[in-house]
Amino acid sequence: MKTVLSCIQPTGEMHLGNYFGAVKNWVDLQSEYKCMYGIVDYHAITMPYDIKKLREHTWDLIMDLVAVGITPENLFIQSLVPEHAELGWIFNCFCSYGQLTRMTQFKDKSQSENVLGNDQFISAGLLGYPVLQAADILIYKADKVPVGKDQEQHLELTRNIAQRFNSTVGKEYFVLPDALYTATPKIRSTADPTRKMSKSAGRKHIINVFEEEQRIRKQIRSAVTDTGTAEEGKMSDGIDNLFELLKATKADASLIKQHEDDYYSGTIKYSDLKESVSDAIVDMLAPFKERRKELAADKRKLKDQIRASSAVIRKKAQETVNEVKDLIGLMKVKN
Repeated sequence: MKTVLSCIQPTGEMHLGNYFGAVKNWVDLQSEYKCMYGIVDYHAITMPYDIKKLREHTWDLIMDLVAVGITPENLFIQSLVPEHAELGWIFNCFCSYGQLTRMTQFKDKSQSENVLGNDQFISAGLLGYPVLQAADILIYKADKVPVGKDQEQHLELTRNIAQRFNSTVGKEYFVLPDALYTATPKIRSTADPTRKMSKSAGRKHIINVFEEEQRIRKQIRSAVTDTGTAEEGKMSDGIDNLFELLKATKADASLIKQHEDDYYSGTIKYSDLKESVSDAIVDMLAPFKERRKELAADKRKLKDQIRASSAVIRKKAQETVNEVKDLIGLMKVKN
């Protein structure tokens, strides 16, 4: 089976944008590929963060991922596999400074309020994290990486580093990973449907996967609908977003068609549409919440599972780093 590698930062609760945009796809890929999913806590410290909450957020995210269907054996915590950082340092020597300064996400993040509000401090880690990201991928010789359009530039850098390394050592050692594109719904904020659902926008802009039913229904009831800016014959952003949510939850096709027919005939009641969206979300999330309760009842068992899976996955990382060090003339650790 081909190997798929993807990672996520432990930055708080999982919301519907995270789930539909990436995690649901991760769950589905497990039946087709050998999958490894990393919680990348090294990456999380490149931006201002709460030291006291990082470890808590890491374990909470793991619980969330397992609750929605990720197999524990496929998960690892990046800081439990220190070879990622070691290979990242080596790759720094196969990547130019100019390449890093051209990274679009570095430009965006280095100008964000989260950074500029912290004494104007921009960490070198923020500049270099695409190199560590390349190490995350190449250390397992992943064949495919699920990416969105905003990550294409980073994957291309990963391929460039692999090519430079291969050229330097005179052999095709690293596989050049390919992007794995899959159709994912574009879930936007119900409070402002012109922007994507994101924690950075504030609490009212997200719906958490493990949110209480009452709050989900309240948030959908208050969702923005028509804003008067839609082109003739097209749905406004708010209405389109509600339909995207309805379709993403795999609601009954006849129900979706009825609402669409009502919309285009001008007879739609937005309150009815919102109620259908709320019902669909609540029904979809119910088994996730039940599974999470079960996991929370025995956190030690899950933590032991993830430490064990990280140790197993680490063996592959150690093998790669030893081979890399041998190829470039460094001392390698004997097994």
